Amino acid sequence: MGLFDKLFGKTNPEKPTTTSQPKVGHQEEWEFYFSNVNDKLGSLFVDLGLRKVAPMADKPNVVWVSIKMNNPREDGLSSQEESELLGDIEDALVDKIISKHNSIYVGRLTSAGDRDLYFYFGDTTLYDKTISEVMVAYPKYQFDFGSKEDKEWGGYFDFLYPLPQQFQSIQNRRVIEQLEKGGDKLTKEREVFHWIYFKSDSDREKFLEKIKNDNFSIVSKYSDKSWGEFAYRLQLKRVDKVDQNSVDDYVIYLWKLANELNAEYDGWETSIEKD
Repeated sequence: MGLFDKLFGKTNPEKPTTTSQPKVGHQEEWEFYFSNVNDKLGSLFVDLGLRKVAPMADKPNVVWVSIKMNNPREDGLSSQEESELLGDIEDALVDKIISKHNSIYVGRLTSAGDRDLYFYFGDTTLYDKTISEVMVAYPKYQFDFGSKEDKEWGGYFDFLYPLPQQFQSIQNRRVIEQLEKGGDKLTKEREVFHWIYFKSDSDREKFLEKIKNDNFSIVSKYSDKSWGEFAYRLQLKRVDKVDQNSVDDYVIYLWKLANELNAEYDGWETSIEKD
């Protein structure tokens, strides 16, 4: 599986163009999600916060380091017994590469028995020497590396950054994590509320027609021109499970229906249930 097949295998027409002046500083926002990468399960860990400052004109080169895992799981992801050491290797590489080359670490992919780390550089002189110096301390691990010009940061936007549906799943997980922090065991079904915003009342009625057999109840229908383009709100509720798989199932369903009507699914919420 070639690295740059993974990096540049799809396009994102909405990514911004490089600015003439480099932007510096950003609020890190690290998240993980799962995806299919060349027909293999992949776990991606990416700094979503870079979306606001990338591409950086002073860092036009992508550099990758690929580490062959010694004891991967059957599905190609990292095993529990190896994860700590892989984390140590990653930390060592990130610290050394960033400090020596003024580069920025953007994320990683774990898939098919490999862990691939991605950086953006200005000058790539002697980057290979830096990587080799770190990996000397881990003689049992095979590794590879490479670099490529990527002024538009396609490796970040088109590969590492989640697609809209994947991002919605991340948002779902964030809500679930807040429930767990509140003491919720996620075992009890409860009312789950959803908000969708439409451009017209007719689109809202079309949406309701599509879900008429799905047991959702209408909480409110409201419109306000001060909201701008999406001036027609719909609030729904239904008693549901709130584990990740269940939430993804019904939220992605509503999200897709909203997209079909050029509407915006605006999220969900529910009560914390401790019993």
